[in-house]
Amino acid sequence: MTIKARDLFERRKRRTRFAIKLGVNNSPRLSIFRSSKNIYAQVIDDIKGVTLVSASSIEKKQKISGTNIEAASKIGTLVAQRAIKKGVKTVIFDRGGYKYHGRVKALADAARTAGLEF
Repeated sequence: MTIKARDLFERRKRRTRFAIKLGVNNSPRLSIFRSSKNIYAQVIDDIKGVTLVSASSIEKKQKISGTNIEAASKIGTLVAQRAIKKGVKTVIFDRGGYKYHGRVKALADAARTAGLEF
């Protein structure tokens, strides 16, 4: 039996979410999703089951191409500014099944420099 890349991704995703749930659950989590063309970020309150703020590279007002590190940095800054405006200062970073590298790292670093703590 061969293990497919999607199965490995799902394993990493489950492992990451399990570790987050073991930690402190009173902070919302900054969850990201990246596709080959766009990148999305949202701050989620798991206790209430509500998305507090979100930002993505497909927003028409932003006009950001989502396929590079610069776009991920802009999205990280944007989601951090929106979260701080809503009163959220600390979050738990949920990288999903993605490796902490490239666009994922750029988004996280930009959110940190914009004022989010995680």
